[in-house]
Amino acid sequence: MKTLSKRMKSIREKVDKNKIYELEEAIRLLKDTAKAKFDESVEISINLAKAPKQPEEQIRSTITLPHGTGKKIKILVFAKGEKEKEAEEAGADYIGAEDLIEKIKGGWFDFDVVISTPDMMKEVGKLGKILGTKGLMPNPKSGTITFDIKNTISEFKKGRVEFRNNKEGVVNLMVGKISFEENKLRENIETFLKHFLKLPALSTKGQYVKSVYLSTTMGVGVPINFKKYI
Repeated sequence: MKTLSKRMKSIREKVDKNKIYELEEAIRLLKDTAKAKFDESVEISINLAKAPKQPEEQIRSTITLPHGTGKKIKILVFAKGEKEKEAEEAGADYIGAEDLIEKIKGGWFDFDVVISTPDMMKEVGKLGKILGTKGLMPNPKSGTITFDIKNTISEFKKGRVEFRNNKEGVVNLMVGKISFEENKLRENIETFLKHFLKLPALSTKGQYVKSVYLSTTMGVGVPINFKKYI
């Protein structure tokens, strides 16, 4: 059995397992217990009542957080011709077509977001198994298959993030850095919760949010009261 460090024991002692924290209180607790020597990420974890099985139960969407995540993202765009030029002017980090497809097949993954024009999807589709397992495959639901390259890149650079459920029925999303001011973390989290709790997938039979936790990279989960945002 793995022995807990003194630091982790100290953090756990400060979190009441039998209490559901209000958001503001949970954020203050995270800030008080974040003692790592780097700027820890703040993550929200949503536990669904059941693991989604049917297509209509799957959760995959995007949202623009008002204060971003604090993480600099690298954007890859599959495009040709004028759209390739548009992507370059909009600040995409990598732009190409068949050349990038072959590079990815070779094991290259130095990017965080993949956007594709619809006409490129026949070729990009060949990367389905590779990008799909990493949650990077362009998808209409996430708005990453589009001819509106300029605005899509702009939104992701401003703080647009994609989220989806895993096979266990848990949705995880980075909502900021522990160095963020409390009000900025709160606004990011509230914006996400209000959007998430209205997703159509939550109206399917037997599906609902069971619990929501906040945590930092090196911390423990703090349960929060999410029902006030329904």
